[in-house]
Amino acid sequence: MKVDLIVGARPNFMKIAAVIDAIHKAQKEGKDINYRLVHTGQHYNMNMSGNFFKELNIPEPDINLEANGDTQAEQTSSIMIGYEKLLMKGKPDLCIVVGDVTSSMACSISAQKLHVKVAHIEAGIRSNDWTMPEEINRIVTDSITNYFFTTSEFANNNLRTTGISDERIFWVGNTMIDTLMKHRHRFVKPNFWDTIGLVDGKYIVMTLHRPANVDEESNL
Repeated sequence: MKVDLIVGARPNFMKIAAVIDAIHKAQKEGKDINYRLVHTGQHYNMNMSGNFFKELNIPEPDINLEANGDTQAEQTSSIMIGYEKLLMKGKPDLCIVVGDVTSSMACSISAQKLHVKVAHIEAGIRSNDWTMPEEINRIVTDSITNYFFTTSEFANNNLRTTGISDERIFWVGNTMIDTLMKHRHRFVKPNFWDTIGLVDGKYIVMTLHRPANVDEESNL
């Protein structure tokens, strides 16, 4: 079985690392599965991509589409064209996309139009906020996905309400957490822990990165 693994933005690298580990394990068990790692180039700055491959021990991409663009439409079209050209040279049996980035949506469309089945890792997640580009990516990707790999029963139910049968839904958990736990031995206590007197169970860690949350001070 031949599989394309699509990565493009920072979160993809962490999510796909666990998938690559699982494939390598299956290969050692004698399973006939091969993959090519396709980097769309959606995030092409070394600080955004290259370091992740080194730190997470991910093989260098087999292909870099070097797609980019200043607008959502330009980026989407660049990725679609680049991946379509790759598929025309040789098709895999399955295209695996992760998360809700533009690369996942664009490659799913190109794959399906050339009759390559698509599997979506982190399928079924919804915010119901259509002002988020990621929400559009999720909806479009899930509308043309063959196999849905989910992180929660909430996601499962979101898919069921759109008519997806349970036979196509696989509740597998969160591959980003798999990668996090794999690297737990590398965790280092930050200096500010003692400086501000943090105590186990007495603090909250929060990350904010959506533009809708952080670009305007009032929203933040």
